[in-house]
Amino acid sequence: MTSITPFEVKWDTTAVEAILDQVRTYAWPPAPAVPDGWAYGCDATYLKAFCDHWAGDYDWRAAMADLNRFPQFTARIEDFDIHFVHVVGEAGGKRPLLMTHGWPGSHFEFWQVIEPLAFPSRFGGKAEDAFDLVIPSLPGFGFSSKPARPIGQRSTARLFNTLMTEVLGYSSYIAQGGDWGSMVTSWLGLDHAKSVKAIHLNMVALRAAGGPASPDEIAWTQRQAGMMDVFGAYFRLQASKPQSLAWLGAGNPVGQAAWILERFHDWSDLRVKSLDEVYSKDQLITNLMLYVMTGSFTTGAWYYRGFLEEGGVSLKDGERCETPTAFANFPGEVLYSAPPQSWVKRAYNLTRWTDMASGGHFAAMEEPALFLADVQAWGNEALAGT
Repeated sequence: MTSITPFEVKWDTTAVEAILDQVRTYAWPPAPAVPDGWAYGCDATYLKAFCDHWAGDYDWRAAMADLNRFPQFTARIEDFDIHFVHVVGEAGGKRPLLMTHGWPGSHFEFWQVIEPLAFPSRFGGKAEDAFDLVIPSLPGFGFSSKPARPIGQRSTARLFNTLMTEVLGYSSYIAQGGDWGSMVTSWLGLDHAKSVKAIHLNMVALRAAGGPASPDEIAWTQRQAGMMDVFGAYFRLQASKPQSLAWLGAGNPVGQAAWILERFHDWSDLRVKSLDEVYSKDQLITNLMLYVMTGSFTTGAWYYRGFLEEGGVSLKDGERCETPTAFANFPGEVLYSAPPQSWVKRAYNLTRWTDMASGGHFAAMEEPALFLADVQAWGNEALAGT
């Protein structure tokens, strides 16, 4: 049986200060003198304010203590040491829920919803509605070990199913994910249906064979293609030549920050809130530190090439994820907006669809209360009678 090793985040003072010195002494390149710098990439004014906070006011020791707030472990699965948070709350070993993050997020995405999911009675809920939470870091991300070459989401699903069933001993579980987490969760539902009772997504991942079949579906594909032209350059680079980006980003914490912050700006729901109103700078820096301090910027980009090498999103003729599937539709999802339900139903056994009032790509961080309520309601439905 695979051994489970307790894990604690330990950032070395010398290593952190070396990073902060790089931030302080960064040689700023020219930036366009335009009203909206975000149209050209990461806005220079925002990035400079972000770096000033990072180098001057960010309390990295407090952040490290926060990252150690919940029990976490590593387990050797195949060729990987998989890092995971494991909170056995009021569920007491029952009602396991696997939650998977994406890029450029991290396991820290779920930090605001862990306690209410695991200990609902502390927040006015019922203890019997609690879940056992398992929140891994994707292979090559954060504190999970790095692959020798790109790995994709279907392989990750296999690793995570092993974690849940063989390492942690759950006979069955439910699973949630967004971004790459939605792809991993979808493959869990398709390939590991004996173990996975239900899945919850906040980004639709799989595409049924055959392409669009109605005017609404054709309109969606046209819109999606247009949005990829505007916002998808990162994807094409990371899926085709990720190592070119790695050479630019390695040893350049400000460059990594700019690349990641651009995604948080472009993919978040900023219709009525500014970026600073949606996330604190400390939140964004802690998420970034999980890349910078672990060297995950490179292997995080590799994960896109792994996606292509494992076959992408298209299902084969007659193939469908029959595991009951819930979808939370956050309206600020700009690049990866949901296809029409008719198309989703050809790829998934869609049993629940919730249109949210606000929020975008990083749902658990942007709108933790909305995300929490939907996951709790779905989880109770999925586990009714167990």
